[in-house]
Amino acid sequence: MSLAVEVQGLIKYYGKVRVLDGIDLEIPSGTVMGLLGPNGAGKTTTVRIVTTLLAPSSGRVQVAGVDVLKDPARARTRLGLSGQYAAIDTNLSGFENLRMVARLYGMSHKRSADRATELLAALGLEHAAGRRAGTYSGGMARRLDLAGALVCRPPVVVLDEPTTGLDPRGRLDMWRVIGELVDDGTTVLLTTQYLEEADLLADRITVIDRGRVIARGSADELKTSIGGDKLTVTLAAGQDPKPAKQVLAQVGIGEPLEDPAADQITVVVGDGTRTMVEALRRLDDAGICILDADVHRPSLDDVFLSLTGKSTDRKLSECRTDTVQEEILS
Repeated sequence: MSLAVEVQGLIKYYGKVRVLDGIDLEIPSGTVMGLLGPNGAGKTTTVRIVTTLLAPSSGRVQVAGVDVLKDPARARTRLGLSGQYAAIDTNLSGFENLRMVARLYGMSHKRSADRATELLAALGLEHAAGRRAGTYSGGMARRLDLAGALVCRPPVVVLDEPTTGLDPRGRLDMWRVIGELVDDGTTVLLTTQYLEEADLLADRITVIDRGRVIARGSADELKTSIGGDKLTVTLAAGQDPKPAKQVLAQVGIGEPLEDPAADQITVVVGDGTRTMVEALRRLDDAGICILDADVHRPSLDDVFLSLTGKSTDRKLSECRTDTVQEEILS
């Protein structure tokens, strides 16, 4: 399979601060690459370099066969970029925004109008084509911004946290649009802090931290890399946990972990459902009263925490890393 995006040995310094430390990425055509990492990891810097907005200190970037560093103008014709903040003119209508972008790409008046109408319909905005963009909801504004990135039919689209701040309906709409893009053969580089988004959309995931790639693979491969399923049993209040831990040690992998506050014991298991049935049988034979049992497969959040030592829950309270200065200070 041909590569739509190829990044080799990407290094970026800001003064003496090494923000990127040898990033490598390969994105096959017609697939979605999820780029994950904590705030300050270098995601935004990587995106800016790939999209010609920032020059690296060293390294090589190719997009759709074009060397981004040697021929940035040509590379821009192969790229579409939509960020976490919609870059639209709020004083113009949705139609006028897209027609203006098309004209900037050199399309004729008629072709610009046709393309604007086509994209508004494709992204479900035809009903608001004549409305001033400043009256759009957050989800509508984000879809209009994405439409602008698609005007020239680029083979590669970079989405930098495209669903940040959207309500659940808006996120679902955006996921649908991204899926349709890929179905049509578009290659997508997606940065996101919503791990369920990467789990759902990305064919492959690259995790970076402190400017380095620390893991890569499919969502399933990354989950498997940190261990098997986890079996959690909840004991009846007041029960001695030691007999239950002994039983679970026999059916699980490694030492069971106890959470006294919740009367729960958790152990890693090789085959979650089958092991749970066997564990419940043995616990019953031992006269141990169980209130609940649950098998939990590792999530991408577990992977993220294991790899970076940071929980993605922090995203709700942290500021977005969206400027060069913020990336240096993070």
